Amino acid sequence: MRLSQAFGKTLREQPAEVEMASHGLMLRAGLISKLASGIYSYLPLGWRSVRKIQDVMRKEMNAIGGQEINMPVVNPGDIWKESGRWDEIGPEMARFKDRSGRDMCLAMTHEESVTDLARRFIDSYRQLPCVVYHIQTKFRDEPRARGGLVRVREFTMKDAYSFHTDQADLDRYYPYMCTAYERICRTCGVPVVKVLSDVGMMGGSMAHEFIYLTDSGEDTLILCPECGYAANREVAMFNKTPEQESAPTGENQAPVEKVHTPGKDTIASVTGYLGVSPVLSIKTMAYFTQEDNRLVIALIRGDLDINERKLANFVGTSQVRLASPEELGAHGLVQGFMSPVGVGHLEVTVDDSISPEYSYVAGANEKDYHFVNVVPGRDFSLDSVADIAAARDGDLCPVCNAPLVQARGIEVGNTFMLGTRYSKSMGANFQGEDGALKPLVMGCYGMGVGRLLACIVEENRDEKGISWPITVAPYHVHLLSLGTGSQVIEIAENIYDKLGQLGVEVLYDDRDESAGVKFNDADLLGMPIRVTVSKRSLEAGGVEVKLRAGEESMIVPLDGFEDKISGLMRHEFSRFVPEG
Repeated sequence: MRLSQAFGKTLREQPAEVEMASHGLMLRAGLISKLASGIYSYLPLGWRSVRKIQDVMRKEMNAIGGQEINMPVVNPGDIWKESGRWDEIGPEMARFKDRSGRDMCLAMTHEESVTDLARRFIDSYRQLPCVVYHIQTKFRDEPRARGGLVRVREFTMKDAYSFHTDQADLDRYYPYMCTAYERICRTCGVPVVKVLSDVGMMGGSMAHEFIYLTDSGEDTLILCPECGYAANREVAMFNKTPEQESAPTGENQAPVEKVHTPGKDTIASVTGYLGVSPVLSIKTMAYFTQEDNRLVIALIRGDLDINERKLANFVGTSQVRLASPEELGAHGLVQGFMSPVGVGHLEVTVDDSISPEYSYVAGANEKDYHFVNVVPGRDFSLDSVADIAAARDGDLCPVCNAPLVQARGIEVGNTFMLGTRYSKSMGANFQGEDGALKPLVMGCYGMGVGRLLACIVEENRDEKGISWPITVAPYHVHLLSLGTGSQVIEIAENIYDKLGQLGVEVLYDDRDESAGVKFNDADLLGMPIRVTVSKRSLEAGGVEVKLRAGEESMIVPLDGFEDKISGLMRHEFSRFVPEG
């Protein structure tokens, strides 16, 4: 491709709306162009990389038995009503009616569509396991798009779906998909960590995310450097046993007593005032559920924090919101002085950090007063106990007891063990070996193409621009001709033709620009190998060759030049393509 004829242009200055380095570089390099909030066009250079990413995905999916299909973006509302998600999903799903008045939607994901296909074409256990995938457009009306391609409204995803006779077969297959995802990311030059995650709106029994670690990420992770435990903070567990010096030593379970605590409306202030450890206090929070607006009281040990995602999952809602002081007052509760004592008419969820073996300090549901000697199970019910605690940096690993660390990252892909969540509700059954009809056991696996592209750029860059992995670079070689001399132009044209005949993808900067502009653009665009033809290089014995990821350049004679480029390409590919 001749740069003089390329559609799009590079930008010297970074646009004002940029939030992440990768976003700025993709705009400046002319890979993408913004049409509306969270909606981008891919320009030729960006689209070439997208197609290469998709080819990497296809290779890995095919290697583990995947068959490529294509399902529509526009879905009838009926199949989403069958699964139950039509009413579960909020305004992020774009709904509309066709000219006949039928409910329709733009697919956010394709579990319903693929389950409809499965119930049409899978009849017998002899057809299982079966894996299909497609690379298709999705639409999700995000309330706040950010980071360029990291969080958008319209996006392309590779999603795969597997069908099995039972959970044991899904358990057997699931690791193959996880390995394939790790290979895709490695081939594309993006290191990822596999972490446990929330099943969210997808449902099912277990899920993992594949996270690219970066401080600019929006996901919070909890990691153990010692044993490798890794989880999204939404589901992360930890050892809640308090440090020995702070641990309750056992107390007489005396009757509840109300004490005056003027202005002490935080855990720190009330425990300091009463001279007790926060470990021996109860933090009481009140939330309303998203779907049915019911009030839920959540209790946790005073030194811990509530994980709202865990709480929402446990009480069966998509999300919870904190109650306002006015809403608390309408239910006889006082902010800063709430208590589980005497609120038996309300729904109460207790974190498993609170033990009936000890007495606690808790609010008295009256301003400036607290209770002491509150005993769980005696003074309030323990009928609804769960893990609703948020893990934090420094908490102890649930596996090996080492200190956990907190990190940030971007979710590149996810995998879900769906089980029979969709097959049961939509009647996708097969005839088992015993002749009985059974629901298909399903797994689903998604990876965002554009988000992976953004992570590639975020990981492979420096202060000058992008430094592409050769596996997904728009072109292998960036060829520059400097000066207007006929010999320089003739040799550059000859190199362009010969490399093209060898199957080397070449971006040829044949523009009438200064050497400074051409070098700056070459660094910004970041093709893996730069070849410069100039009067100076020819006088030195050949052409200048430099790896974008390297520091030094070399003069390569024209005789044997093609072999040198081929060798460099093999070396670059070997850096990213995993064996096997």
